[in-house]
Amino acid sequence: MALMITDECINCDVCEPECPNDAISMGPTIYEIDPQKCTECVGHYSEPQCVQVCPVECIPFNPAWRESREELQAKFERLQAQKAAA
Repeated sequence: MALMITDECINCDVCEPECPNDAISMGPTIYEIDPQKCTECVGHYSEPQCVQVCPVECIPFNPAWRESREELQAKFERLQAQKAAA
């Protein structure tokens, strides 16, 4: 399951540099997480780094993107292969 940033975001800029998949970027008003790139840090860390650093706890799981640990691992491997090919 990918993560999402709610409208409680204060644009503090701490989550974006923590994402190992570059899934976080500034949206029209607040930061957003690209669910195609979010692996909940599976393959990189034991816990999502953005959640760890968020001072207002506005990064819950995205209910629209349900993925198993295996699916997240497969997404991580695909993203790494794409990165290596670039």
